[in-house]
Amino acid sequence: MFLVTDVLIFASLFSVYAVYRSQVAQGPSAAQVFGLGPVLLETLLLLTSSFTCSLAVYAMRAGNRRALLALLGVTLALGLGFVSLEIHDFASLVAAGYTWSRGSFLSAFFTLVGTHGAHVSFGILWGLAILVQLVRRGIRPITARKLYTFALYWHFLDLVWIFLFTVVFLSTKALGPGVLPGMRM
Repeated sequence: MFLVTDVLIFASLFSVYAVYRSQVAQGPSAAQVFGLGPVLLETLLLLTSSFTCSLAVYAMRAGNRRALLALLGVTLALGLGFVSLEIHDFASLVAAGYTWSRGSFLSAFFTLVGTHGAHVSFGILWGLAILVQLVRRGIRPITARKLYTFALYWHFLDLVWIFLFTVVFLSTKALGPGVLPGMRM
């Protein structure tokens, strides 16, 4: 059930974005704002974190506590890198004058991508809590169940990012660097 509510939230946000992505009013269009380069690193970080999360579950099943802790730590560090880059991208947009109040498109963009970022941030905190429990209590049935649940959530966020990456960034007509000064390539 916990994932079903998130599916509904993101389905609603994707629908809103699909309707408003061409509603730019006086603001810029997606092709003017986005480049493919800035989000490729974010995508790489998040998808790699999904892989390391799977390896952490595998290590837990094998009873390898040291590998489990290391892999879960790497997963969380990659997630933190993703969120940091996303915050940088948002700050670059705002510095260029592209705020969420500039038009329906930017409002829908910031809401959709920001909600995903908030979910990843929550996942990092959740993963840290599990990491502390694993350090203190070790691999037990209850900590194993918590890690499995966390892994489902983390993989779900990666799946949402794949859709988000496709719908928001790949669907723009211009996959060049964008027009924002300071955006990474």
